[in-house]
Amino acid sequence: MTPSDPRATDGSSPLPRDAAERLADTMFALATPSRLQILTALRAGPRTVSEIIALVGMEQSAVSHQLRVLRDHAVVTVERRGRERLYMLRDEHVGALLDHARRHVLELERPRRSRTPLDRAG
Repeated sequence: MTPSDPRATDGSSPLPRDAAERLADTMFALATPSRLQILTALRAGPRTVSEIIALVGMEQSAVSHQLRVLRDHAVVTVERRGRERLYMLRDEHVGALLDHARRHVLELERPRRSRTPLDRAG
């Protein structure tokens, strides 16, 4: 593991610049509601474009564009199955990141009085 590898830090020290840039590039790929909808649809398992369209309610051209962005940023992969393409999360890290982000948002939406004293101190 090199110092620029995002895994090289335990979270208590700043990331080296090149690792921070790679992380920001990945976060960019996650930074739109439409891509998050697609990713959460893929969280349940591989899906075809038609299945994704039905789940997220977007036009085919929009879904294809967003999938291309996600693929270009190494967030999803694609396999050919006959005439169809099957899209899936690249690895479990992406799913875990989505899960953590969803829990974070739910925590922020909880009424302030129901948070623990430690939550209120921070």
